[in-house]
Amino acid sequence: MSLIKSISGIRGTIGGRVGEGLNPVDIVRFTAAFATVVRQISVNNSNKIVVGRDARISGEMLSKLVSGTLMGMGFDVVNIGLATTPTTELAVTMERAAGGVILTASHNPRQWNALKLLNEKGEFLDAQQGEMILNIAQTDDFTFAQVDNTGKYFENFSYTKKHIEHVLSLQLVDVEAIREANFTIAIDCVNSVGGIAIPQLLDALGVVKVEKIYCEPDGQFPHNPEPLAEHLTDLSALVRATNASAGFAVDPDVDRLAIVCENGDMFGEEYTLVSVADYVLSATPGNTVSNLSSTRALRDVTDLHKGIYAAAAVGEVNVVSKMKEIGAVIGGEGNGGVIYPASHYGRDALVGIALFLTHLAKQGKTVSELKKQYPQYFISKNRIELTPEIDVDKILSVIKEKYKSFEITDIDGLKIDFADGWVHLRKSNTEPIIRIYSEAKTTAQAEIFANEIIAQIQNLI
Repeated sequence: MSLIKSISGIRGTIGGRVGEGLNPVDIVRFTAAFATVVRQISVNNSNKIVVGRDARISGEMLSKLVSGTLMGMGFDVVNIGLATTPTTELAVTMERAAGGVILTASHNPRQWNALKLLNEKGEFLDAQQGEMILNIAQTDDFTFAQVDNTGKYFENFSYTKKHIEHVLSLQLVDVEAIREANFTIAIDCVNSVGGIAIPQLLDALGVVKVEKIYCEPDGQFPHNPEPLAEHLTDLSALVRATNASAGFAVDPDVDRLAIVCENGDMFGEEYTLVSVADYVLSATPGNTVSNLSSTRALRDVTDLHKGIYAAAAVGEVNVVSKMKEIGAVIGGEGNGGVIYPASHYGRDALVGIALFLTHLAKQGKTVSELKKQYPQYFISKNRIELTPEIDVDKILSVIKEKYKSFEITDIDGLKIDFADGWVHLRKSNTEPIIRIYSEAKTTAQAEIFANEIIAQIQNLI
């Protein structure tokens, strides 16, 4: 059994002994610590916390434990039931709540679940606040409310509808253009909450026909739930069989969007953000942000639109912080995560779908034709396993010195930018490994970049 505690939340496999798996004791302890910190950091004086969950089979148990604990800490709970991560984020602000808890392990398999924690803006807590929660949970430094001060419990299952209404209200979402395009869309929602939200969204957007697989929100994932090409062969086949205009796949909590071309080929998860950014920048010129491990194509598209591109450390909270710093009009991550500030500062596949379909309709092209108009890059992902006694920081320092004549970024590991590609090295926080991502205009060149760095690291070892 696994239990991972970090500044971004607590996650693990269900069951096991205390401290070894995601179990009721640790869930209560961590939730109480979160409630304690929310009391300290919230400035809106709200006594409400929103709780939402994906469709994992452990979700009901977690929801009751978290809700009861929050009530025991004196907070009123607004349970929004089965809801996407971005829906929960929006619900926090719509409820004017002090914070929120999302019960989802994102793309992890069915035996996993997690608590992801939101502030009053519906955004993930920062590193300092996360450390506060970890310290309080470690020391049990929290106090439950007396009987007259325990919280109340409410249910409001209307937020998926409100989320869709919000998406349709965005200025750059053109429902009429989508309706006139007469799209047929195939979807794979991996039997989680996307199976509730995505069909309703597509209907509201005026999509003529929706072909569905794995849209029963029962938490029984039919394949690995991470929306990568090797896991989406059934969706690709469905697109071809139904002559669909495109295919959409989401992860269990619907903050990542993968797209399949009309011929069944993958659009590429990196290009979800690139294509949406191209559309947004064409209508509202401005700046963009992605993390250091995302494709250079976003920078190229931003340059084309006369904007400024900036890179952030890996992690949604870091991307959001950089977006606010430079006033970005669009940003996100290369895993299919679109963050559109005109909506909210969170990865949102519903917003991504609406903007992408508007772009596709206005371009009058097929999805594969649309992809061809963007700079084509290929990413290679590698890792080196190290023994615990090896000083990873020293290795990165030596590599940095060796490549100091190139553009270097060291806000998150070490990224080396070459004229025709890049390599990004990151130390894992949980195990002695170095992740090595590289990108170039061909797969072969990306692998050459990676292999050169790997060889040097192995020599240092």
